[in-house]
Amino acid sequence: MLKAYYLQHSVEAGLDEAGRGCLAGPVVAAAVILPRKFKLPGLNDSKKLKAGKRDELAIEIRKQALAYAVGMVSHTEIDEINILNASFLAMHRALDQLKEMPKHLLIDGNRFKAYQAIPHTCIIQGDGKYAAIAAASILAKTMRDEYMLNLHEQFPHYGWNTNMGYPTIAHRDALREHGFTPHHRLTFQCLPAQLEMFED
Repeated sequence: MLKAYYLQHSVEAGLDEAGRGCLAGPVVAAAVILPRKFKLPGLNDSKKLKAGKRDELAIEIRKQALAYAVGMVSHTEIDEINILNASFLAMHRALDQLKEMPKHLLIDGNRFKAYQAIPHTCIIQGDGKYAAIAAASILAKTMRDEYMLNLHEQFPHYGWNTNMGYPTIAHRDALREHGFTPHHRLTFQCLPAQLEMFED
């Protein structure tokens, strides 16, 4: 059972990101403020849900949330500032767009870069513990998946319609055969011999 809130008398936003471990595409984060009596059967960590169920839940989250927003950081920005800072930046960009400013932030994970003067709490595996973080994980995941599905139409060889840019065997085999796209993160070790490829 997911907990409804961390602090009883505070407007909280849950935050989570998607795409941190991918070889291609952006990292996407969402911020979600839920009503105190929010109930949504099936709500859970996005990684534990099938794509169809995530899509259904995302629609309901958008309908019922008091406020929500999504922030994105491109693969080129990831290469410039590293994936950890890019994840923080994506969360900050989501918060920048909220129509209501929360009084407290619930962050999935163990680290966060403070946003303005808003207190925050980092919760390891928080997307399986708190409803607002689970909701954020679903919005971030569905938004990023949609983005990668659109990219797949332009670059079908890499299987982004199924791996969403994650380092699967098929993805790495396609890299060996077809090379890098303009959407790959060049600071990631996409292939063991990646540096040698650039030197040729």
